[in-house]
Amino acid sequence: MRSVLVTGASGGIGAAIAHAFAEAGDRVVVHYHRRREAAEKVLSALPGTGHHVIGADLTDPEQARQLVADTVEALGGLDVLVNNAGVERPHPVLDVSYGEWQDAWSFTMAANLQGPVNLAYCAVHHMKDHGGGRIVNISSRSAVRGEPEEMAYAAAKAGLNAFGQSLAQAVGHRGIAVMTVAPGFVDAGMADPILAGPDVEAIKAQSPLGRVARPEEIAAAVLFCASPDAEFATGAILDMFGASYLR
Repeated sequence: MRSVLVTGASGGIGAAIAHAFAEAGDRVVVHYHRRREAAEKVLSALPGTGHHVIGADLTDPEQARQLVADTVEALGGLDVLVNNAGVERPHPVLDVSYGEWQDAWSFTMAANLQGPVNLAYCAVHHMKDHGGGRIVNISSRSAVRGEPEEMAYAAAKAGLNAFGQSLAQAVGHRGIAVMTVAPGFVDAGMADPILAGPDVEAIKAQSPLGRVARPEEIAAAVLFCASPDAEFATGAILDMFGASYLR
């Protein structure tokens, strides 16, 4: 039985990841930012016992540190960190003011890159003294395909890719493996408004499978990356694009 922290688990992909770990017999902290009621609903649906809900604003370095500390206290340790939480804020360069541009970049980078980086630092400093562990970062197809309307999101996810690879090299000798799972469109969470719009069929057609990913498929990939059998995949980035884009 492992102790697992899943950030951004109040719905969408994060909820599916939390459920997958709980189904595997692990104890899970369901992290949320503002949506406590939704997080409590996710918690109530998890199989097994010993799970917890903890809130934190991950753009605040102190709250990120406290989240790891609270997780360790609640679960008795931390074996797996899943950096899933993320945000998007459109900021087309030709249409926004300079102030709006700065605000969008600061907010997006803080939430999608600096928050996960700070959590990983805190997790590493626990794991290195407690037998190692796993860190799985959730990136995006945007990191390699580009996002002209949301450049900060793409840049943050590209940074998360590079960070995960560098961290894998830095901490592997302490028994800590670091992997990245990079979804494309997923039928859950942030993609819901887009998939409910007029472009949904064109989006599905981007993949030769003719569909977008299910959140359970992303969760299964994360579960594999966190498994003992995946240790030698440390540093890897697992694309979950459905061949809608190839590196």
